[in-house]
Amino acid sequence: MAASPARERSASAGLLSIGQVLARLTPEFPELTSSKLRFLEVQGIVSPSRTDSGYRKFSQADIDRLRLGLTLQRDHYLPLSVIREQLDDIEAGGESAGGLVPPPSIAPAPRRYRRDELLTAAGAGPQLLNDAISTGVIAAQESYPEATVTLLRGLVALDRHGIEPRHLRALRQGAEREVALIESAMSALLRRTDAASRAKANEMAPNLASKIDEVRALFVKEALARLLS
Repeated sequence: MAASPARERSASAGLLSIGQVLARLTPEFPELTSSKLRFLEVQGIVSPSRTDSGYRKFSQADIDRLRLGLTLQRDHYLPLSVIREQLDDIEAGGESAGGLVPPPSIAPAPRRYRRDELLTAAGAGPQLLNDAISTGVIAAQESYPEATVTLLRGLVALDRHGIEPRHLRALRQGAEREVALIESAMSALLRRTDAASRAKANEMAPNLASKIDEVRALFVKEALARLLS
């Protein structure tokens, strides 16, 4: 029998939804999205609880763990597998991730670009960037990472051939759908919290993504063959 709404509200008291987590963390980590949050769950960085209806709910401990994990990834270039082990060690030692200060980075902080610097580095005009932001291809930020420079350079090259940011919006939406598809395929596994299931999920998710990439590439190749025949 499905849980009553009142029972679910009681069970979720004090917990946050995905949207609330994003509202709390995106000012500090602008590139965090719902898709990345789900991917971090697959990678074992965070393991939110779920309501009887299947909705994710995040505790303050989950938020602290996410914040530290994202900081280690951004500032110290650590792979997610190493970050997960460090976070697990912290919890096993009874420490709070929120109270831990990340070690000083031995590498320089990743370069961030102001809007004018981004335009110069990518060789783009202001209107192209405005169009990319308004269509959701690029997220508006106070400063931008190197990946956005690469993306904007690609948009510049495509724009020369009449392919505008609005034409590419479906690509980003497609990526979101692909992550949702992977999540659905792994739903039974993701509901488990044991280490073996987490390890299996960590292995399965990238493999599924790779297979989707292969299928997409074949579809494009076949379509191009028809176009050029």
